Amino acid sequence: MMLRRAATRMMLRRAAALMMLRRAAALMMLRRAAALMMLRRAAALMALSLLSAWPVLAPAAGSEEIKPPDMSPPDTWLPRQSGSVRVMNKIDSTVQTVTLKVGETATYQSLSLSLSGCFVRPDDLPADAAAHLKIVDSRPDAPGFDGWMLKREPSLNMLQHPVYDVQLAGCG
Repeated sequence: MMLRRAATRMMLRRAAALMMLRRAAALMMLRRAAALMMLRRAAALMALSLLSAWPVLAPAAGSEEIKPPDMSPPDTWLPRQSGSVRVMNKIDSTVQTVTLKVGETATYQSLSLSLSGCFVRPDDLPADAAAHLKIVDSRPDAPGFDGWMLKREPSLNMLQHPVYDVQLAGCG
């Protein structure tokens, strides 16, 4: 019975709104300002009729409520056992991907790359990877690096070297 009343009320409001729209169209020729005001009222009445339909569309009492999915806290990082680093030689434009296990050291030309930790974000957060790297060049007076690199923000912490560019490719 209550649903029927709500549906009838909604139909009456829609009919009134349509009548106002017809009047507004007729008045549009005569008085533009009054017609615009009438159009605004008709739009408000139409919106009210749609909002009044909400209880009709709402779930019945006693029905099971759907809960939002569980999400990880925004500062969650998951450890991984290995990481990949992309090294580019700026002189001859060669790019090599070096894969390291945590605690392992690898050599690429004159660089020595050590990975002490690699972490990724959970699946329910934006994808990213972070690795703690120590990079040492065997040439004298060459700059080194000891710190964190992020996959999505390579320019945040980077090796500033005249010959090599090093970026984190990911953790696995």
